[in-house]
Amino acid sequence: MLIAETIRISLASIRGNLFRALLTMLGIIIGVGAVITMVALGTGAQRAIDEQMAALGGDILSIRSSFRFNRGVARNEQTLTTDDAEALAIGSQHISDVVPEINARFQVKYGNRNLNLSTIGTTPNYIAVHGYDVAHGAFISAADDSARRRVVVLGGNVPALLEVEPAALVGQKVQIRAITFEIVGVLETKGGSGWRNPDDYIWIPLSTAQFRVTGNELVETISVKVSDTSTVPMAMLEIEGVLRREHGILPGKDNDFSIMNRKQFAESRQEATEVFTYLLAGIAGVSLVVGGIGIMNIMLVTVTERTREIGVRKALGATKGNILLQFLVESTILCLLGGALGLALGSGASALLAKYAGWQTVVTSGSAMMAFGFSAAVGMLFGIWPAKRAAALDPIEALRHE
Repeated sequence: MLIAETIRISLASIRGNLFRALLTMLGIIIGVGAVITMVALGTGAQRAIDEQMAALGGDILSIRSSFRFNRGVARNEQTLTTDDAEALAIGSQHISDVVPEINARFQVKYGNRNLNLSTIGTTPNYIAVHGYDVAHGAFISAADDSARRRVVVLGGNVPALLEVEPAALVGQKVQIRAITFEIVGVLETKGGSGWRNPDDYIWIPLSTAQFRVTGNELVETISVKVSDTSTVPMAMLEIEGVLRREHGILPGKDNDFSIMNRKQFAESRQEATEVFTYLLAGIAGVSLVVGGIGIMNIMLVTVTERTREIGVRKALGATKGNILLQFLVESTILCLLGGALGLALGSGASALLAKYAGWQTVVTSGSAMMAFGFSAAVGMLFGIWPAKRAAALDPIEALRHE
């Protein structure tokens, strides 16, 4: 009953100085809102990485040419060929699929639309290894590759960029680097963001890319899928042995290629994202502390303004504990109200960033409870000193106060 009465009195006091209470809560509102928004951005980034990891799979390895340093400048000298891909496909026991790839950006023209898109020259087993599905038409066939046909498959987002329905594009003509290609298929959207969104790619046969478009027989990447009966470390050792033999690398010499485990790379990115999220949340949490200091200052002013009221309460029998509880509850309520408004602000900001900036944001119940609980703790922590000061007032001196 005492607690309920104390809360009622505290709410009445806050309503009596509503504008000042809102200004007092401003630091808490901004602090909680900032924490919620930063954690939502970090959680959204982690969720996106998790989705990419699930899409990539842990059994896909990427082989690239190594960087060489010449006079302090790193240069990527291409050393991989289709012969390397064939050697891996024939001479490996721990690999189930091999996909050579050429990647370059070209101007793609369709009607009056002109786009600059990443163009991948590859083989028919690309979509099986990388986990794509065909939405309309078909993917590149073995006959397309062997005949060097000028056919192209579009990523899931490209029809929207061309402002045409996906199904209507199959059979149409586009120009890639001023060469006419026929659209034979459109892939399902895979999901991604940024300037390297795989849904914005287009695919052409590897031989067509080599002999009709780029004029270069070298390949940039060879993706391999580890067989179900093997392990990634065993496959990496085998790949290294085959490629060193193919490139004639003597014992003790460095490799002119590198093997990347995509899952490990994604996990490293996830760890970095988590650290960055905690850092941002910590910086945003500083504003909560600043808001707590503002609460303490206003509560000290409130104690001074209500000194006579405190004297009257003590004269009527209120104990030090009653006065302490009243001011402590009042400061905690201010922070809880500020936390609730900050939670609404952070959730709204996260939704706006997701809608207009295209960032993936996730507001979890855990982050909301953490920010809300921290604001309550700030209210109690910074309300102790003003409450103790009010409780320690001498009733006679308090009654004399004007």
